[in-house]
Amino acid sequence: ALRLSYLRSGGHDPAVLDQLLHLQLEATVLEKGAAKLGRGRRMGTVAPQPAPEVPPAVPAEPPGTGTHGVDAALLAVELENRRLEDELLALKVRRERRADAGSRAAQRHTEELAQLQAEVGMLRCRAEQTRPWLHPPVLPHPIAPSLLP
Repeated sequence: ALRLSYLRSGGHDPAVLDQLLHLQLEATVLEKGAAKLGRGRRMGTVAPQPAPEVPPAVPAEPPGTGTHGVDAALLAVELENRRLEDELLALKVRRERRADAGSRAAQRHTEELAQLQAEVGMLRCRAEQTRPWLHPPVLPHPIAPSLLP
């Protein structure tokens, strides 16, 4: 959760991400130790269990050596996978927001066009109602007599 919060707020410092990885490794080791201890008690063993050793915040051996290195590598891949999934989700959300904004703008333009067309229609009606009634044009009398066929 801490790593996700850091990434979502724009964090990308490799040193901080490495520290978060080590903290997560330490928490995983502690959880596994607690789970083993809990299982031993539930199975009815009465013999005292040795306290699990708490590994240092930064492992003594470099990643990539032994099973601890494999666990660290797997955890690093999992962390990167989650980060990429978060990034994909953020991109999808942004794309949907842009599409929604575009469709809302198109709908708004369509509504404005319909409103303007209605106003033009009303103005035409008013213009026809208030136009002075013109009498049919009076043609001057012909000067020459009309020709008969």
